[in-house]
Amino acid sequence: MNIDFDHLKDIVITVSKTELLPRFNSVKRNYKADGSIVTEADLIMQNRLSIALQKAYPDIKLLGEEMSAEQQQTLLSSGSPLWCLDPVDGTSNFAAGVPYFSVSLALIEEGQVSVGIVYDPIRDECFSARKNKGATLNGKPLTVQQIGLSLKRAIALIDFKRLPSELASQLVTETPYGSQRSLGSIALELCWIAAGRGHIYLHGNQLLWDYAAALLILTEAGGHACTSFGTPLLKNTLTPQSTVAALDAKLFNEWCQYLNIVKS
Repeated sequence: MNIDFDHLKDIVITVSKTELLPRFNSVKRNYKADGSIVTEADLIMQNRLSIALQKAYPDIKLLGEEMSAEQQQTLLSSGSPLWCLDPVDGTSNFAAGVPYFSVSLALIEEGQVSVGIVYDPIRDECFSARKNKGATLNGKPLTVQQIGLSLKRAIALIDFKRLPSELASQLVTETPYGSQRSLGSIALELCWIAAGRGHIYLHGNQLLWDYAAALLILTEAGGHACTSFGTPLLKNTLTPQSTVAALDAKLFNEWCQYLNIVKS
């Protein structure tokens, strides 16, 4: 698919600045059936980006987080190229005034992500990648960093809420890493791992729009990821996936060994 990459980034950045930032910490929150938060900004962002992408690429349909499950599954099962959008990743942060959220957009072709963009409007940071062409942060290459840290010295980005209770308790009482953070935007956390702003990652329950773009950015930066079962993470499915990741290969292997993961 012939995509004007710079124009695509401009679409995401422009819509985010005009529609998302003015609503930061000034919107009412509502709750979906699964207990997650949705705001006016989520719906407006999805609508505005859908219109802009349809105008630029009329042959590509959009799968958005704020669609019904039936709509999402129909689109995913079509086999056609799709935009996969999370209009506000980190909605609870956004609604509470916590300046850590992002907009995530991926292009899925033949079951594989070929383009990924994650934009942080607070820091004006645009993480992006194209398959087999590397990853960038504001146009500058993200490259493999051999940090030389052992697991016990690493900074871990971990969401405890969605982990099995036994594992969550073990990580708290028998901490294997140096320190831990939970920042609240899956896409942005994976991009921060790609940029070396954290060393290991663990999340128990992510959906396709949460990780599709960021996973491409991480792997194109030289990083590593799998599910907690050791299988490849990206599947053309709406089924929630667990994620284990690190930028440094040695540290990734040590993290997987600690978690008793045998990679397939």
